[in-house]
Amino acid sequence: MKPSTQRTLVRVLAGALALTPLIAGAQETPAPTINAGDTAWMLTATALVLFMTIPGLALFYGGLVRAKNVLSILMQCFAITALVTVLWTIYGYSLAFGNGGALNSWIGGLDNLFLKGIGLTSIYGTQTIPESVFMTFQMTFAIITPALMVGAFAERMKFSALMWFMGLWLTLVYVPVAHWVWGGGFLGTLGVLDFAGGTVVHINAGVAGLVAAIVIGKRKGFPTTAMPPHNLGYTVIGASMLWVGWFGFNAGSELAADGVAGMAMAVTQIATATAALSWMFAEWWAHGKPSVLGIASGAVAGLVAITPASGTAGPMGAIAIGLAAGVLCFLASTKLKRKFGYDDALDVFGVHAVGGIVGAMLTGVFASALLGGKGLAEGLTIVDQVIKQGIGVGTTLVYTAIASLVILKLVDWTLGLRVTEEQETEGLDLALHDERGYIL
Repeated sequence: MKPSTQRTLVRVLAGALALTPLIAGAQETPAPTINAGDTAWMLTATALVLFMTIPGLALFYGGLVRAKNVLSILMQCFAITALVTVLWTIYGYSLAFGNGGALNSWIGGLDNLFLKGIGLTSIYGTQTIPESVFMTFQMTFAIITPALMVGAFAERMKFSALMWFMGLWLTLVYVPVAHWVWGGGFLGTLGVLDFAGGTVVHINAGVAGLVAAIVIGKRKGFPTTAMPPHNLGYTVIGASMLWVGWFGFNAGSELAADGVAGMAMAVTQIATATAALSWMFAEWWAHGKPSVLGIASGAVAGLVAITPASGTAGPMGAIAIGLAAGVLCFLASTKLKRKFGYDDALDVFGVHAVGGIVGAMLTGVFASALLGGKGLAEGLTIVDQVIKQGIGVGTTLVYTAIASLVILKLVDWTLGLRVTEEQETEGLDLALHDERGYIL
């Protein structure tokens, strides 16, 4: 080979070697950056989810209790909002979404205590929104979950006991379950689908609420004394606020302003409307008249049931889920409660636990592309996914029931859970807060 040819070959090889790092770098996934559109949507979604608790849930529950207890419900929802915000900031977020190292299958780490490391430019994982927004969005989920339980033991728990119970429950139940499903824990790794909280929020709260209602005991006079809602107008207003806010809950869980968020919004509306009608017609057939409370409760049942499926189901799946939720939650809130005699005052178990179970299991069915869904993971059949969903549901049911029972017994042993009979008769507004909801 001529010297000139050798020199040319050397130059070509040297140039190729110099370009190799550039080519490799071009093939790497670019680092995530903050997207203004996604961030704007998530700021809105976060506000919508907070709106679901105060004032939405507060009014929904407040209208359902007797007039002498309306302020106690509003106070409980407001106080839970404040308490959870502080605890989530101190350690809840870190344990739910931090890296737990060797224990990460079970619980997150402590690196983000007091939100350490979350600054103006911090991004969570591969998302396109500031971590501060992601943290606050998840905070609103942590707020509404224990607040949902208030309806199960309404009109009879001490306020001091409620504050301790909610703080301990958030720490020992909500945070671990959220990590298992969303924070890199074993249920998420297994492939359990829970797009927006059917397991983490609704089954969790519904089961804990039932355990609390049973441990505390029935309201004085239940079931022989009539205890009708004192203001169904509040309830309908609250249910309407929940319906609107739920778009942030479900569509916001995509963490981006894209097609999945759009479809999540669509199926949320469809399932909610279907469930409202199916509960209404079931009640109409069973009792002879459709009620305002029935159609509002049916709408909430539909919102609950579509929650885990909102990121994977299509429109026809939403109709099927809504139809099933309306009928089954109606039966659970009437016949099942009557048969077993527990005093779940505002049907938290019947709507949230049963609706959450229905939605979680049907998520495994209607996620299939064959039924109009987004599609299952490669190699999985509908049966495979339903089994995974069942594992998620069963794990949450068992853990939440046992842990909630232990916490309740601990609080009862130290503080006492229940108000006195005299306080219950007088009403919690005056007995615990020295205020009246209405001036007579």
